[in-house]
Amino acid sequence: MGKDYYQILGTTKGATDDEIKKAYRKMALKYHPDKNKAPGAEEKFKEIAEAYDVLSDPKKKEVYDAYGEEGLKGGVTGGPGMSSDGNFTRYTFHGDPHEIFRSFFGDENPFGHDDPLSFFGFGGSGGGSGNSFGFTMGNDLHGEDPFSALGGGRGSRKRQDPKIYRDLPVSLEEVLTGTQKKMKINRKVLNSDGRTTKQEEHIISIDVKPGWKEGTKITFPKEGDQSPNSIPADIVFVIKDKPHPIFTRNGSDIKYIAPITLREALIGVTLNVPTLDGRFLQVPMDVIQPSTVKRISGEGLPFPKEPDKRGYLIVEFDIKFPETLSKDVRQKISKLLP
Repeated sequence: MGKDYYQILGTTKGATDDEIKKAYRKMALKYHPDKNKAPGAEEKFKEIAEAYDVLSDPKKKEVYDAYGEEGLKGGVTGGPGMSSDGNFTRYTFHGDPHEIFRSFFGDENPFGHDDPLSFFGFGGSGGGSGNSFGFTMGNDLHGEDPFSALGGGRGSRKRQDPKIYRDLPVSLEEVLTGTQKKMKINRKVLNSDGRTTKQEEHIISIDVKPGWKEGTKITFPKEGDQSPNSIPADIVFVIKDKPHPIFTRNGSDIKYIAPITLREALIGVTLNVPTLDGRFLQVPMDVIQPSTVKRISGEGLPFPKEPDKRGYLIVEFDIKFPETLSKDVRQKISKLLP
């Protein structure tokens, strides 16, 4: 069984967006590490942020409701938000729970004691329609801004929606030279009336710099869905290395495993070592032991902060031993080897 995000937030499946916001506000305040020093509170605070990150996003929530945590994180075929290969992009919580908390509460001090509404019994524990005071604007003061009614003279603040994280797969060849990726996003934008929305297709261009490491983040501020009650989320693309058929990556170094025969290992061989840009290097080798490693300088990936310099191409060896030997061969080897 996977995580029950509804249970983590203290709500139930079928909860509305406002109920999910209200539940997040209550649980995040209860388990925030600045207020709750109990063992496990910080881990609980992170779980709460992950639950809100999923349930506040319509696409992720739809997949979670249908397939649970396993389907959301393992990928499902034919689900909403599916990628070009027909699978839903696997979800991974890359978020910072403190950043989600900050985005939700904005500049408001949720732990302050000077909330003017607290004197009237409203308190600050709710999460109503886009505001932080636990009620829908207009339900209690006949449509007036409660701060105006109290003489405060200010309206409710808009909060920014939590950041949206998306993987950006790149090949090692693209990391070697740098590339430009164009990503298509569909989002809601406000109509001229400032209240209703429409769907808009938008192309984002991402310049991937030579040498960028897996996990590098590229942020596009306020490119998420627009809403009259919130600030659009930032969209964050996270660099993800595509698997390569012959190379593996370790930072700015790349590794190649050369298959050789036992005969070549014993008497030496000149290897044809492939490079990322399609060349072959002639590398003479003497006796090769199973632990032998050949490091070729300058044939790895660029250093992110010094793209004119490159790491190593590291060559390791897979020695293919014969499965059987004839008696005659064994006798000859026995005489030749010390």
